[in-house]
Amino acid sequence: MISSFIPYIVLWVVLALVVFALIIYRRMVASHEDDALHLGQAGAVAQQTGIAQKLEQIDKWGKILTAAVAVYGLLLGSLYLYQGWVAGSRLGL
Repeated sequence: MISSFIPYIVLWVVLALVVFALIIYRRMVASHEDDALHLGQAGAVAQQTGIAQKLEQIDKWGKILTAAVAVYGLLLGSLYLYQGWVAGSRLGL
């Protein structure tokens, strides 16, 4: 019964690892962020803007992939329970 779910579980694990990799990447990018506001220095403003845009993109994809991992995991769990329920009803349990 569980052997039919192995490819789907592997896909779920890979998606979850991508989400964790995004978390680590976001922390690395955010570590270069400067919390002070630089108005007079053109280079610092451009760097702040670039980092902010990069963080926005990482956050967008992080939210999308996190939702996908959660929904996919719930779907897999539901299908696994349903398959066990059907198999149990065939045995007369």
